[in-house]
This record gives sequence, structure tokens and C-alpha cells, in this order.
Amino acid sequence: MLQAIMTKPGVIVYKEIEKPKPKGNEVLIKIKRIGICGSDIHVYHGTHPFTDYPIVQGHEVYGEISDIGHLVKDFSIGDKVTIMPQVTCGECYNCKNGKYNICDSLKVMGFQINGAAQDYYAVPDKLVIKLSENILPEEGAMIEPTAVAVHALKRGGSVKGKNILVLGSGTIGNLVGQVAKGLGAKKVINSDIIEFRLNIAKQCGIDLTINPMKYNLEKAIIKEFGENKADMILECVGAETTVSQAISYARKGTNIIIVGVFSQKPKIDMSLIQDRELNIIGTLMYQKDDYLKAIELIEEGKLLLKNLVTKIFPFLEYQNAYRYIEKKNGLAMKVMVTFN
Repeated sequence: MLQAIMTKPGVIVYKEIEKPKPKGNEVLIKIKRIGICGSDIHVYHGTHPFTDYPIVQGHEVYGEISDIGHLVKDFSIGDKVTIMPQVTCGECYNCKNGKYNICDSLKVMGFQINGAAQDYYAVPDKLVIKLSENILPEEGAMIEPTAVAVHALKRGGSVKGKNILVLGSGTIGNLVGQVAKGLGAKKVINSDIIEFRLNIAKQCGIDLTINPMKYNLEKAIIKEFGENKADMILECVGAETTVSQAISYARKGTNIIIVGVFSQKPKIDMSLIQDRELNIIGTLMYQKDDYLKAIELIEEGKLLLKNLVTKIFPFLEYQNAYRYIEKKNGLAMKVMVTFN
């Protein structure tokens, strides 16, 4: 089979290797789709702080089981599946207390260990989730980022009947807004400085989209939500500007969820956080329940994931997918790789 290896930033080569044989508790997945996310792009540019080379990427996955180990009971050949790409120790404090997503020794497929960018990929069955035939391949490959959104919103508490502000409308920001609506939010505002992203958010049913370069974001918040402003704010950019907006525009006591990944340390006004008793809450990845809720929302038709897919490249054009993303310069949402 073929395996795509990023040997160094910006360079992907293909190597023919032996097809894996699943161990006792493993399933062998015939890979069908892989999504490319912002963190993958950081790896491609050599700016990801926790990834060394060479590395096989691929953590947003949809596939079909082609073989199973002799200890596997809950899966069968032909099952459509996705994977949770977290490898945890099971022994640290957080693993033993139900927070394995922040395991002290957490390794993520495609970053600290090799991922699924190959024809077949062997995975422990505990990391595999079965999907119904109703879920399309593109939707299956987007369950992972959707679970990110589910977990982020859960970190802030219930969104049912609440007014939600989402800063950033890239793939994750869009999904956060959509999931908030799917979970019963009263009204959602998504902001971004790229009109292309705002247009996609509108297509996906977001109540209001705002470009803060063109309109006063604080005034828009008050106009839409009233003097009480947002009940929850999610920062989905990873930039000093947007985290400062979150702190400045929040009403006292608001939960601010930090979803975006920061490439540079931001300067923030700690005096406002203290004086207004704001709650700054981190969120990392997801747990199995978040995957199951993401799947439930997709099956109920509450999410429009296909609207986010900008382009799909064949597996042998993996590097061209990155070049396309670079060329589009923010005018692409989810780019995927498809396999024969």
C-alpha cells in the first residue's frame, strides 16, 4: 500500500509499505476520506510546536473496516467508521478521573505519532466509532472537528435558550456556531474579517454574521442580544485581537471559551478579567460522548457540513491540497483528500 510521509515542512513523499495486519484488539480501516485542518497546515509550514518530522498526517478520518483482530467483538468487516485520534496513557490523574482528553502523555495521530494518510490504517477498537450508512463520507471525516465544537460549548455550560457569540468563522468557528444552534441556542452571532467565511456561515443558518472591520461589533451585540449582551463567548481564532474583543465586550461574569490555537502569546487586560469576574475557560479536543453528540446532530439534520467542503483532492495530490489552501489565502474552508 501507499503511505504519504511529510519528510520536512512543505514536502510530502509517497512510500510503498506492507499493508498492516490488525493485532488482537485492532481493526484495519480502508481509508476513504481525510480532512485537512488548521493544525495540519501548521505542520506543513513547520510552525507546529509539538510535531517532529518525518510524520504521517491524517486525523480527521472516514473509512470502512476491511479486517479485524481476533479479540474484536463490536465491529465487523464492512462497517463504516471514524476514529478518535487520541492515544492516552490511562494511568495519569486526568485519565483516571475521566479527563483523558488532557492526558499528561497525550499523543495525537498525525502529530506526535503517525496518522492515517495511507491506504489502510490499523487502530485499536476502543478508538473507533461505528457510523450509520446515512452519514456521507465528507460528513464522516468532519465528525472529529464537530466533536471539538461540541466539547467547547459543553465547557461553557448549557447553551439552550442562550445568546452565543462566536469570534471567528473558519471551519471550527462555523461548526461552533452550527452546533450551538443545534443544541438549542436562542441566537448566534459569528464574526470574521473574511467575507467568504461569513457567507458560508449565513448558508449554514447562523442568525447574524458581522465583519468587525466594517461594522461596530459591540453595537451589533447589543442590538441583537440586548443590553445583557452574550451569555457565552467562544474565541475561535487564536489571536490577540479576538481574545481582547471577548474580554472587552463580555458582560460581567461571562464564560469565555478559548477554542482557537495561539501561535503567539497574546497580551490581555487582566484587570478587566478580575474586575468583571470573567471566566476564561480552556478547551482541548473531545471525549467519546462529544463524538456521539456530534453524530446525533448530523443524523438529525441539524448541521450543514457539506457547505463547508471547498475542494477534494485525490490521495496522490496530497501536496497539491496544501498548495491550494495557500493559494486561496483564507478563501477555503474544509479541504479533503479522497482515496480509491
